[in-house]
Amino acid sequence: MVAPVGPGALGRHLALVGFMGAGKSTVGARVARLADRPFVDTDAELERLHGPIPALFEGLGEPEFRRLEEAVVAEALAGDEPAVLALGGGAVLSEQTRTLLRRGAFVTHLQVAVDAAWSRARRSDRPLARDEEAFRRLFDDRAPVYREVADAEAEDVEGVLTSALRVEVARGALCAVPAAAEGGAVVADERLAGLDWWPEWPAGVPVHALPSGEPAKSLDAVAPLWDELGVRRDGRIVALGGGTTLDAAGFAAATYLRGVDWVAVPTTLVAQVDAAIGGKTGIDLAKGKNLVGAFHLPSRVVIDPAVLATLPEPERRQGLAEVVKTGLLADRPLWELPEEEMVRACAAFKCAIVLSDPLERGRRAILNLGHTFAHALEAASGYSVAHGDAVALGLLAALRLSGQPTDVVEEVLAPRPVRVDRDAAWAALGRDKKGRAGRPRLVLLRSPGDPEWGVERPDAEVRAALDDLIAP
Repeated sequence: MVAPVGPGALGRHLALVGFMGAGKSTVGARVARLADRPFVDTDAELERLHGPIPALFEGLGEPEFRRLEEAVVAEALAGDEPAVLALGGGAVLSEQTRTLLRRGAFVTHLQVAVDAAWSRARRSDRPLARDEEAFRRLFDDRAPVYREVADAEAEDVEGVLTSALRVEVARGALCAVPAAAEGGAVVADERLAGLDWWPEWPAGVPVHALPSGEPAKSLDAVAPLWDELGVRRDGRIVALGGGTTLDAAGFAAATYLRGVDWVAVPTTLVAQVDAAIGGKTGIDLAKGKNLVGAFHLPSRVVIDPAVLATLPEPERRQGLAEVVKTGLLADRPLWELPEEEMVRACAAFKCAIVLSDPLERGRRAILNLGHTFAHALEAASGYSVAHGDAVALGLLAALRLSGQPTDVVEEVLAPRPVRVDRDAAWAALGRDKKGRAGRPRLVLLRSPGDPEWGVERPDAEVRAALDDLIAP
């Protein structure tokens, strides 16, 4: 049985349940491909072992068919490697199956309207989809069972991926955040308290302020926070702000009392599409970014795109660099989508990567596309160069070394060389924590949507790419 290692489907099977015609097989296969997990369609496995389902159902009768189905589902859930499972519509009628799902899987109810389900199922050879009135009664009868067994609900691939890491993307989602702070504490960017959407926190919940920007990610900022926090081991920190606030507050949560629960509430574009998801927390040292930190996933991420309405345009541009990075990795022009769709698509992509590699031991490294150069420029500037500006330049360098066109970065982000000390930037590049023996290991693109990581290039090539990012 798979042992859970984090919130949601992290370290456990992701099981899709729902009525016939919901699209579990199609959605499950796509989720598995994006999350780089094995895919098991229990209906297909049942047919492989015992023959066509309509013949089984009619030849054996429903009770014996359910017994065979129960055994197939139990075998799938017994696998040690976390997989994506698509269960037949009636599989959850088995009490044994429901028990096994609770023990070893994160269960998502893939929802479908009854009219859509009937439209799809009536053209099939499904034994229970021959009479529309009976079909609709069955739909109503099973709905409470799906709700009872499910940990989350979703309607599409992106919804399955985000719910699998307890990430909620919805306008108005901020309204539910104050209740999460009960019995805990709030840690927020000091600039947020005066904004009109600032939540009204429950009585007695302390609010701790962190400095804005990169100064939040320092021992000078986090040490007083440790002293001030009064959260119990069973309490919770609600972190509200941009990427630097979440990095620092998440690190405080990871280390205070050897780790307490936390909820991430990102309020900037860069945080909503990237920084809030995945549990990488940390602070900076003088010689580099994020050199002290921990993997500590939030139990919940609440993304309300409505708060971006108050985001200054320069800060939105910083987040757009991460959107372009994600689009290059996914081979999708995500930056062309309406804002809420863009945020959701980026969040879903990152959730897929984290599900496949939560501790960055392999594939998750692709999310550092452009960041090796970006971190070097930031460190060499004493962090006066904004992160998004540095990432935009880093993407230019990565694409040039990949032999790929740079037009998207130039047209969407329009990065300009920065004035930093060249030797300091090169030294910072050599200290990159993903390097080996003082040599950086890069993320490059064979083509859009086809990244490679851990790539080493001759020092002369890497230095030339870095120099091109620095103004004379």
